Amino acid sequence: MPIFEYACQDCQHRFETLVRGDTQPECPRCHSTQLVKQLSVFATAAAGPDAVAALPGACGTCGHPAGPGSCALSS
Repeated sequence: MPIFEYACQDCQHRFETLVRGDTQPECPRCHSTQLVKQLSVFATAAAGPDAVAALPGACGTCGHPAGPGSCALSS
C-alpha cells in the first residue's frame, strides 16, 4: 500500500495519504476528489564513512527512549 502525495485543485491543500487498491483518495480538508498527484521526494543513503554512522545499530543501540534492550522492532 503506497503513500502518495497530492495537491487539491479546489482548496490547494497539499497532503499525503495511503492508497489501497482501487480507492479514490479525497482531500482531508474539503473532501474533494479533484487531486493532482505530486512528485515525491525520497531519502537516500550516502556512500563513504559517514554512511555507516547513519545506519541504526543492533538492538540496544538504536537510541530508543526506553533505553537499551527496549527496541520497538524486537519481537
